[in-house]
Amino acid sequence: MPDAEEYAEAVLRVVERIPRGRVTTYGAIADVVGGGPRQVGAVMSRHGGPVPWWRVVRADGSLPPSHEDEARQCYLEEGTPIRRSGSVDIVAAFWSPKAQRRRSR
Repeated sequence: MPDAEEYAEAVLRVVERIPRGRVTTYGAIADVVGGGPRQVGAVMSRHGGPVPWWRVVRADGSLPPSHEDEARQCYLEEGTPIRRSGSVDIVAAFWSPKAQRRRSR
């Protein structure tokens, strides 16, 4: 596993590739860069400000409550599919970093 700085950079590179109007999960990023969803979440909480952080959601399509309002505005601007509950429609909006990684090789 890379050191903490390399790991954070790897996570942020994946987040930067998520297309507008799409999302991926903490776990999907962890599957690509290593570690687990909580490690990805820790990177995002410390270093995620400059990247499109709202495009990384929990497996059920939700965000931590502290980010919901700002993220919802971004989803509306980007045309991200949203359920009536306010969470992202993960089935319709999911972007797989694994599929992108295979294509870029």
